[in-house]
Amino acid sequence: MSDPATPPRSLAEDLRVRDDASLTVLLRSRPDLITPVPTDLTQLATRAGTRASVVRALERLDRFALQTAEALAVAADPATYDELLALMAGDEGDPAVTGALPHALGTLREQALVWGADDRLRLVRTARELLTPSPQHPSPTGLGPTVQEATAGMSPGRIQEIVTTAGLPSTHDAVSAVSALTALFSDRTRMTALLADAPEESREVLARLVWGPPYGQVTADPAAHLRRLLDRGLLLPTAPGTVVLPREVALHLRSGRAHRATEPLPPPVEPASTHRPQVVDTTAAGQAYTALATVEELLKDWHEGGPTVLRAGGLSVRDLKRTAVALDVPEPVAAFWTELAYAAGLLASDGEADERFAATPAYDEWLEQPAAERWARLAESWLAATRTAGVVGGRDAKDRTLSALGPGLDRSAAPEVRHRVLTLLAGLPQGASPSPESVLARLRWERPLRGPQRDDDLRARLARWTLNEAELLGVTGRGALSAHGRALLGAPEAGPGGKPAGGRDRSSGPSATGPTATTGPTTLTGATASAPGAVATHGAAPAAAIPSASTAGPADRTPPPTGATSTGPGDKLPVHHEHPRPAGPPEPLSPVEQAVASAAAARLLAPLLPEPLDHVLLQADLTAVAPGPLRRPLADTLGVLADVESKGGATVYRFTPGSVRRALDAGRSASDLHAFLAEHSRTPVPQPLAYLIDDVARRHGHLRVGAASAYVRCDDDAVLNEILADKRAAGLRLRRLAPTVLAAQADPAGLLEGLRAMGFAPAAESAEGDVLITRADAHRTPPRSAPEPVPDGPPTPDATLLAAAVRAIRAGDLASTTPRKPSGAATAMTGGELPRTTPAETLATMQAAVLTGESLWIGYVNAEGSASQRVIAPVRVEGGFVTAYDHTADEVRTYPLHRITGVAELADDQI
Repeated sequence: MSDPATPPRSLAEDLRVRDDASLTVLLRSRPDLITPVPTDLTQLATRAGTRASVVRALERLDRFALQTAEALAVAADPATYDELLALMAGDEGDPAVTGALPHALGTLREQALVWGADDRLRLVRTARELLTPSPQHPSPTGLGPTVQEATAGMSPGRIQEIVTTAGLPSTHDAVSAVSALTALFSDRTRMTALLADAPEESREVLARLVWGPPYGQVTADPAAHLRRLLDRGLLLPTAPGTVVLPREVALHLRSGRAHRATEPLPPPVEPASTHRPQVVDTTAAGQAYTALATVEELLKDWHEGGPTVLRAGGLSVRDLKRTAVALDVPEPVAAFWTELAYAAGLLASDGEADERFAATPAYDEWLEQPAAERWARLAESWLAATRTAGVVGGRDAKDRTLSALGPGLDRSAAPEVRHRVLTLLAGLPQGASPSPESVLARLRWERPLRGPQRDDDLRARLARWTLNEAELLGVTGRGALSAHGRALLGAPEAGPGGKPAGGRDRSSGPSATGPTATTGPTTLTGATASAPGAVATHGAAPAAAIPSASTAGPADRTPPPTGATSTGPGDKLPVHHEHPRPAGPPEPLSPVEQAVASAAAARLLAPLLPEPLDHVLLQADLTAVAPGPLRRPLADTLGVLADVESKGGATVYRFTPGSVRRALDAGRSASDLHAFLAEHSRTPVPQPLAYLIDDVARRHGHLRVGAASAYVRCDDDAVLNEILADKRAAGLRLRRLAPTVLAAQADPAGLLEGLRAMGFAPAAESAEGDVLITRADAHRTPPRSAPEPVPDGPPTPDATLLAAAVRAIRAGDLASTTPRKPSGAATAMTGGELPRTTPAETLATMQAAVLTGESLWIGYVNAEGSASQRVIAPVRVEGGFVTAYDHTADEVRTYPLHRITGVAELADDQI
């Protein structure tokens, strides 16, 4: 077990002296470490140092924390806090860097990327390998190798020549010569004097290399000003024709700074314009209503079965264009609406042999909900969806086109980016809309790329799409977050200046409108005296001396810090200290919290949506004007009786012979249509419309079409003669069977369409001769669930799982590190192996421990074959079972003796 007064020698020892709250924070920030749960802290430290886990952790650092890690990678190993501060702030110093560095270092410690006290800071080896500059992987710092690294392949004679030319005394070996040269280049005074005599051309060469890249090309016979630099070691050869600027020389020329520009504080999100909150809310509500109407129109267009599914899955380019024309929107917007309906579970493929897209049964349930609740479902689905409509039309890794509703559209980072963008908008004053550039700059600071920065990286594109989609969906209005959009995030209502006016504020980070920084290390309350000899650390409070579990009572235990998780078995270990968590963005809502937030958003939106109307205005030009949204029965009937001519604040319907015939085909009579229009029109029914209905009704059904394959029947043989004489009927291949009957080789549906195209109004009939009523049958898929979002790595564990994982890790670590008495009976073991004793020896040791009350160390294999080490205090041994208090699990358990591999007594100082 680690002594808090002894500096840790490894990451495992550093983790061992942390308290349960610190381990909980580590596992929450790096959930891949508990998938599965490590057996002990040594395995946890090993897993935390794997390449995949370290890369994932580095990708989630903010820019200043990443710059701090990059500075540690070019510093000595180990480095002191003062050396790190000098690399970050430079010789002149920077108050902002000085104030923010403890937080950045605390973040790195919290995530187990840095360990050790302030006098021995160590970057995890894998992180150092990833961030250390190399010719193949240059560092963002622009620094090159050290003098020692650059001269590794140089001959000792050449090194001595460089040392002598630089004005240093010659040494007896190359190692001391390199050390002397490194000391010269690290001495500001002597380096200033050495460079003062350099010609202007030489200083220009150094200036071109100082901020990187540090490599340059030279000829076999370099010029005099280059030869001067090479002779003094200010440039060192790395390969034929290639030279490098040593790291120590570059740091001197940079005044000690590892980065050209450090960014200790996040860039503020600046408001570009401000509108009255009422204008924002009404604009967003209007767009929300348009979103509902667009989704309804999309699925109504696919009511009888939508486009076919491509063999590879998804919607064809031609069908997407048709959908865009039907919705009167650009193709990318049409792709967004189809993907939104799919994410909400309203749209899916039917799974038939001739597979098509169609509405799901959930669509019918959705239609029956109030408008505000329907919008809340769409918005909630959009927030959580990983499918991204913005990539439609792009190419996948195999250079295949990405199609709407097809595979390959999931982007795991999409929900996190959407939530973060809207959270930044929520931090602005009400009615303020930010400039997209300031939002992108903030996101780039919070999650920078480790390579060259690009404006078209995935997160930047996701942020732009989020701003556009939020406006389309009505979450924002005129670029500002609406009141119902704010409620959708669970954010409190903003007051003047953007400050929360009430409610629960989930944001624990700095204000979105401006950076904040806490200077100096944070000291937690409730800590006892520091452990003797312990070194105070920046970004962490001094280690607190905690009484042992065997001697401390409830009153002796140090209370946990405010906001820390409840402590578990790890509190029995001797050392605890709390690493303060740097301020960060709020976490997304849990499913239960999101449901509550969606309901609140629906309540705020409901009063802003227009009330459905029960009337229209009929006009003499065979049109009807709906001055607002119509009630559903009226809208459905009018959608069959007339065609939509234009949409907007008012919808214009046009009556045509085809639309009236469609209503008659649906089973309506002419009198039904007259009564319907008279009931729902605020104006008298125009005479032209009444004549149109009567005229189409008089001709409707005069011709009858049935299946022979198909036939046409009419009481007036003159009409049949007219059909046979029409050249347009040639494709139907009609022939007369009787004076009033024609037979066709086309199917009934094709025959109906052909006759209608010729200007007739035929009606389909059944085998019994009855007229078939052809309503628009609703084609529905079998019950389908909405697509599951693709998580971005392991999900964030909840408090219950974290507490259980910490207990299990502590239990395994206690069992693996507890000292045991040497026993001649027990088989010699190496670290991590289970004890081995015979069954008789195991039984005898157990019975003796029951009498003496001592604790034992056992090896145990459960029914699944999983082996573990435990520390138990036997209470009773009978019937082949031992009942004991398990110190590692902190509860009484019963173990079969035949599953105990061996037993050993604990050392006297551990009893």
